[in-house]
Amino acid sequence: ILSSGHGSVLEHSSCTFAFENCSRVCSHEMVRHRAGTAISERSLRFVRLNHIKFWIPPEIEHNDDARELFIEVIEKCEDAQKKLAEIFDIANLSDFSAKKILTSAFRRIAPDGLATGIVMTFNMRALRHVIEMRTSKHSEIEIRKVFGMVFDIASQKWPFLFQDFEKVDTEDGLFEAKPKYHKV
Repeated sequence: ILSSGHGSVLEHSSCTFAFENCSRVCSHEMVRHRAGTAISERSLRFVRLNHIKFWIPPEIEHNDDARELFIEVIEKCEDAQKKLAEIFDIANLSDFSAKKILTSAFRRIAPDGLATGIVMTFNMRALRHVIEMRTSKHSEIEIRKVFGMVFDIASQKWPFLFQDFEKVDTEDGLFEAKPKYHKV
């Protein structure tokens, strides 16, 4: 099936991955892969951001001035969320609809780097495609790390479906997962 390129056969089986604490930057990249997938992402309409979880990219993490500025901005966003909740006394609102409307308004100042949760079900053809695309050295670094882990899991769990993939190390310490056989 792999060498003939008849990938439609791979669409009959599926798998599901739950991604927790990935950034909304990463999840926005993931949801671009709608074909062959089903997606559910945590909504911020029901979440107040009292403590924003986020991942600092290595380019920022390894520069003291940049890391300090990055953290300062996140803390300002957290403080603004808390102050808005106080202004509207959201903790004491009994009207759920009103709370949801306010929380939805507050999320407009949430940073894209905010951690979220997303569940994706892939048919196997789509999973192969997304792994190839998102481990590419041209992809954003967080999604490369995430789909590098997905590849490691998938290639161990379903070795026959990923037997044609090769791991090619990249200069940044990650890898690209490249299939020998391509779609026709």
